[in-house]
Amino acid sequence: MPDKDRLKFNDDQRREYLNLTDQVGMKWLEVFEGDAEFYSAAYWDLLTALWRAHGPRRKTDALGLMKGIKSAHTAGKYLDSAIERGIIVETDNPQDARSKLVALSAEMRERLDGFFDAAVGILHRSGQEVEALGPVPKDP
Repeated sequence: MPDKDRLKFNDDQRREYLNLTDQVGMKWLEVFEGDAEFYSAAYWDLLTALWRAHGPRRKTDALGLMKGIKSAHTAGKYLDSAIERGIIVETDNPQDARSKLVALSAEMRERLDGFFDAAVGILHRSGQEVEALGPVPKDP
């Protein structure tokens, strides 16, 4: 347990962090039109990593993007569900006929672009609120 004298932020500032995560979580749900199946760390890891990739990844590599899932079989179920729902598209790998490529669908990339814009706006407002709620250390 941290020593209270060493803590850098007050309880109101910490509550603002929880408000931030709640708001971002609700925006994430909006991406999927309220479908709570995708409200999981596994999908967060998978979809944000594919968004960052700016292009297709080998399907077997995509399984490893879900950090909290150790079983390739279970990760495959998550990936297959996203493919079935049209969130991720699967294509043949032109450089290796033995493997498949996966990428975000164009619609999902667009939805995630909007999500990140909203999340950055929430982050900006939350940062201002944290500053208003008390002193902010220079080196948190």
